[in-house]
Amino acid sequence: ALPPPNVVSSGINAEYGDSRTEKCYFSCFTMLLLRFLLLMPLAGAAKQPNIIIMLMDDMGWGDIGVNGCWAKETPRIDEMAAEGMLFMDFYTANPLCSPSRAALMSGRLPIRNGFYTTNGHGHNAYTPQKIVGGIHESEILLPELLKEAGYKSKIVGKWHLGHQDEYLPLQNGFDEFFGSGNCHFGPYNDVGQPNIPVYKDDRMVGRYYTNFTINKGTGQSNISQIFLEEGLSFIENQVKADRPFFLYWSPDATHDPTYASPMFHGKSIRGRYGDAVMEMDYCVGKILDKLRQLQVEEDTFVFFTSDNGAATYRGVGGGDNGPFLCGKLTTYEGGMREPAVAWWPGTIKPGQITHQLGTV
Repeated sequence: ALPPPNVVSSGINAEYGDSRTEKCYFSCFTMLLLRFLLLMPLAGAAKQPNIIIMLMDDMGWGDIGVNGCWAKETPRIDEMAAEGMLFMDFYTANPLCSPSRAALMSGRLPIRNGFYTTNGHGHNAYTPQKIVGGIHESEILLPELLKEAGYKSKIVGKWHLGHQDEYLPLQNGFDEFFGSGNCHFGPYNDVGQPNIPVYKDDRMVGRYYTNFTINKGTGQSNISQIFLEEGLSFIENQVKADRPFFLYWSPDATHDPTYASPMFHGKSIRGRYGDAVMEMDYCVGKILDKLRQLQVEEDTFVFFTSDNGAATYRGVGGGDNGPFLCGKLTTYEGGMREPAVAWWPGTIKPGQITHQLGTV
């Protein structure tokens, strides 16, 4: 259970000029990170904070215990909330994968960064394998800003802002990449439509289903454990090098078709989706444990949230948006309001609950 809450009412909103494009309207989340970077050195901090963003895929507001989930699948996320700040009114910028991720990376609304929805029930605003295009080169993304401040950046998991070479993460500010330009859709026949590539940095190391197996019949896959190890090794390497780092950890196990590794398979009373949530919770805990093991927890800001609401149209195969109407692909509360937790021991006081509006 959470300690007695302190209700927080302060927030950050600002406009900043963009010398490369039109005026840029950064989200409050991006502004929060910039505030840390700009003000901490002035305040005499020993060094810049490390930053970890854990972005879940199609996970609903009601999928974590502190928001009322009855399935008891998220003890580590609940513990993270008890040690930090729980956001009750945190929103995505769009109820679909690509536009919300574009907003997170650019700090700009989808209508401004190019990933906007006008028709097709939202589906024209994301970047499936058959679409040519991606994030525009004029957008200044978060890893580019952090690189100017001396950060080393890595994305692990789902990128979804363009799958062709010119749109991949290493062309957009990241130093390292392990994952895919897309989601784990498939399997395809590898003739008319190939299975989706998996990359290590700028080199393709295999394809989903072909080399990185997902058993759609059983819902088993070890991919989340691979993503976890990639994240943990990056953290350890940057701490050893005494470099500030940005880890964007973006697994997609809770996206249809959901999957979980054998140690979680069949463990949840909510079926395959719940198994995936349990594994995500385990991975969140392991990342926080690694920070403590390396004694950098007080030097690291960690933020946990989701890209959009749970896909309630999948019925029992989707997640839980709590008391909120509808889900993914809709702009009702269930599609837009997300679980969100901020964690930074020694800087963020434990047990805080805020109703201040926030957005990626």
